[in-house]
Amino acid sequence: MKKTWLFYNATLYGEKTTITNPFITVENGQIIRLGRGDDLSELDSVEEVSFSSPVRIVPGFIDLHIHGAENADVMDGSNEALKTMKHALPKEGTTSFLATTLTQSPEDKIKALQACRSEIDFKEDDGAQIIGVHLEGPFISEKRAGAQPSEHIRKPDVTLFKQFQEASGNQIRVVTLAPEEDEDGLVTHLRNTGVIPSIGHSDASYKGVVDGIDDGVCHATHLFNGMRGVHHRDPGVAGGALLHDEIKVEMIVDGIHIAPPMVKFAYNHKGADGIILITDSMRAKGLNEGTYKLGGQDVYVDHGQAKLEDGTLAGSILKMNEAVRNMIEFTGCSFEEAVQMASLNPAKQLKISDRKGSLQIGKDADFTIMDEQFNVQQTYVNGKKVFG
Repeated sequence: MKKTWLFYNATLYGEKTTITNPFITVENGQIIRLGRGDDLSELDSVEEVSFSSPVRIVPGFIDLHIHGAENADVMDGSNEALKTMKHALPKEGTTSFLATTLTQSPEDKIKALQACRSEIDFKEDDGAQIIGVHLEGPFISEKRAGAQPSEHIRKPDVTLFKQFQEASGNQIRVVTLAPEEDEDGLVTHLRNTGVIPSIGHSDASYKGVVDGIDDGVCHATHLFNGMRGVHHRDPGVAGGALLHDEIKVEMIVDGIHIAPPMVKFAYNHKGADGIILITDSMRAKGLNEGTYKLGGQDVYVDHGQAKLEDGTLAGSILKMNEAVRNMIEFTGCSFEEAVQMASLNPAKQLKISDRKGSLQIGKDADFTIMDEQFNVQQTYVNGKKVFG
């Protein structure tokens, strides 16, 4: 079915140009026409959408690292939890995401991965799309566990990973691991099977980072958090990730996980092309402050911060539209650059930019409409309005 929308008091941000008062024609979930409303003929059947204050139409955000929202968590291991996340995320402009696991027992991981597999196979289109799995843990460093339960940490293990991948139906796209612990060749196996090896929860030295890059590491999980930091005699994981263009870095830009000047420091080193905005949010996102569970541990949410009892940060309650706003505020980057970090960059990293990540003819009709204060007004997935 073909449908055309004409948006008034709106500016569309395409990959190479902006369009005022644009029209978008969608067929079978894809954009087949795009242009100025003035160019529509009288013969076109059009749904007109007007906004009382100016809005911006941007590609739907792609969150590569998210554990939960609205009292649902991937590790609940249920389709109901995943459906809750799918329906919650369009409120912040997210149209697709990687369901992200936590370090738990192999049995609990497999249960969660099987739920992800069945939910991905269930082709409903009334919320954000699950486009794969981000396996965070158990192959990490105990020294840099953060909020990952240390009793379930394992050395990188190709055989165990294959069990995880089978349970997921080959949907694992990113694996966070500590390459300095990898004696089994898991990084190389991931690279050879098209999975992104991401350095994270790692105590590697700078040399360990370089060795990891040689083996295939091309991604860094939540830069600065859960990793050896920059030291003047050893740049560590954070310094290595900043210095090497081979690595794209995730960043939790909530003003809590990374101090705003360090966000700008990273932006000055990596540029707009090297950064991927994520939320790393947990089940408390979208709910009141209080006590919640993460991996069987109590998490206390207070004044926008989610922490374990010992004060360790335990994910975030950040929303993607807030991350885009904060990135501009903290770094002075352009609106277009901040949107790129939340849409096109993750799509490129996952090698799906032929169909997602920007508003172009032939790509999926995933877009979100925000006002000038970054509040989400409407969100569309495959050309279907799922919020607003």
